[in-house]
Amino acid sequence: MSGQVSASGAFRSLPCRANPNADWMSGLSPQLWDVPLHHLSIPGSHDTMTYSLSKRSPVSRSESRLLQLLAKLLPCILQPVVLKWSVTQVLDVTEQLDAGVRYLDLRVAHMPEGSAQNLHFVHMLYTTLLVEDTLTEISEWLERHPREVVVLACRNFEDLSEDLHEYLVSCIKNIFGDMLCPRGEVPTLRQLWARGQQVLLSYEEDGVVSRHPELWPGIPYWWGNQVSAKKLIRYLERMKGCGRPDGLFVAGINLTENLEYVLAHPAASLKNMTLPSLPRLSAWVREQRPGPGRRCTNIIAGDFVGTGSFVSDVIRLNDKLLAC
Repeated sequence: MSGQVSASGAFRSLPCRANPNADWMSGLSPQLWDVPLHHLSIPGSHDTMTYSLSKRSPVSRSESRLLQLLAKLLPCILQPVVLKWSVTQVLDVTEQLDAGVRYLDLRVAHMPEGSAQNLHFVHMLYTTLLVEDTLTEISEWLERHPREVVVLACRNFEDLSEDLHEYLVSCIKNIFGDMLCPRGEVPTLRQLWARGQQVLLSYEEDGVVSRHPELWPGIPYWWGNQVSAKKLIRYLERMKGCGRPDGLFVAGINLTENLEYVLAHPAASLKNMTLPSLPRLSAWVREQRPGPGRRCTNIIAGDFVGTGSFVSDVIRLNDKLLAC
């Protein structure tokens, strides 16, 4: 699926065609092959796996007790409402990679009623897809695109015991194997290609990272927690003013609903709230510059990444490095 947003915020689909961004990293100018990944501009998706939520998805145990109770008492009413505000992506993970997304935000959970080792993804609701199956799908995509590199962020772990963390890490190692880039200095594309490595996997659990050199520490994510694009941009500019982190980091251009907004817009959804703001957010994206400077950006992640020119806008920012 692809599309664009008009000035009025209306969404209209574009005809399907082969995506020119499927191999954008290998298509970069050779001058950029020696630039470390944290100085490149990389498109990402926020809450990558929410396309696999459904009305039958149970409410996360991390949500409020009131919400969990209402979900049990009024599932036919509550589940569709929660779903509308939980879905942040429409493209599946392969479609996102084909579109050029190279940072995936993977929020891992163990469902209370789930089997002993089956792990799912979560965002207010649990996904229908399993983590192991999704990691395998990503690995198979990388095999078809041997010069593309992804940054996978495993984070916001819910109800994972130490044994489940170790099980997940064993899955990661078994599935990606030599594709994994061990932590250290942030590599360049040329270095990764020479080693046959395609995956930098950050893991937001310091104790687990310390035991496994294949894992990178959690990547900072600038989350504005704002309903309006204007306030979100103000937050992002304030963060830039404080100076960029030393390594990989994410500037999130995703809007976040609050209870006041939901109550004032009972028939709306996260998509309805986001799409009218995309032109303004896209304009901000096009003004950014990658590189080592303290106000430079790196990974930029958004919702509904198949809409408009977001991914291409982020990729094109790398051209600014050629003018330096």
